[in-house]
Amino acid sequence: MYHTWMRYFTPGPVHHRLGLVCLGVGLQHGALPTVGPRVLGHHVAVVISAGGGWFRSPEGVRTPVAAPALIWLRPGEPHHYGPDPGGWDESFVDFTGPAVATYTELGYIDTERTVVPLGDAAGPRAVIGRIARAARRGNPLLEVETSAAVHELLVALRRARADTNPAGDPVLTALARDAFLQLSVAEHAARHGMTPAELRTAVRRGAGCSPKDYLLSIRLGRAKELLAATELPVAAVARRVGYEDPAYFSRLFTRRVGTAPVRFREQQGRTVPGGWSDRVPHPDHPPTIPTRST
Repeated sequence: MYHTWMRYFTPGPVHHRLGLVCLGVGLQHGALPTVGPRVLGHHVAVVISAGGGWFRSPEGVRTPVAAPALIWLRPGEPHHYGPDPGGWDESFVDFTGPAVATYTELGYIDTERTVVPLGDAAGPRAVIGRIARAARRGNPLLEVETSAAVHELLVALRRARADTNPAGDPVLTALARDAFLQLSVAEHAARHGMTPAELRTAVRRGAGCSPKDYLLSIRLGRAKELLAATELPVAAVARRVGYEDPAYFSRLFTRRVGTAPVRFREQQGRTVPGGWSDRVPHPDHPPTIPTRST
């Protein structure tokens, strides 16, 4: 005995330009029928939140599936899977779009493992539940709501992986803490007892980019905050984010942001009297907005 509910959609060309589109969503539980062998032309994320079963590769290798787990079904790859006799709880989302390649490059879609253990399926299940609610008949926002949720689902699946530390990747956390120090990538690696190659692998796995790009994104993000919210001179901003040479900082900022630091400040800064802060804001401690009584 099993229960199943599913909906399928056909988004138009304009919706595909959102980057990701949802092609279907399903919620099922019980002793479900075996799926496949079959081949699809798009991706499917299958989340197993209770129970267990198996996945069989095209080569005939049988992999056990124990909840909580994620099964990646990739386009063009044969797949064959199903629950054990006791059944399982399953939810799935079919999706496609040009952003799939970018999410794959960033490591959000696993290309090496089909069955991925999860630490907790609650986050992904909550997102899939929102997709299911958006799938109601006659919803005029269906395609856009479900597209946005697929982006959110890929983030939730990445965060829920069993090999992800809920408190954050310690290497990335340490790099973010030390981002404004004038250290080379090799020196950052040495501080972690790693070779530069090992650090590159760790950062690529955790953030989907090189250590240099990861550090640069943090530095430039902080520089933007200081330019927009304070009257610090550009040279002082450069020093605060780790650059002793303000001319080099200005060239780097202009190349990566697309506008010079002074111009960025003109565009983002507050020009009304009293609009500038008299303190350098801390990025991890935003101010609270007091509630006004009526």
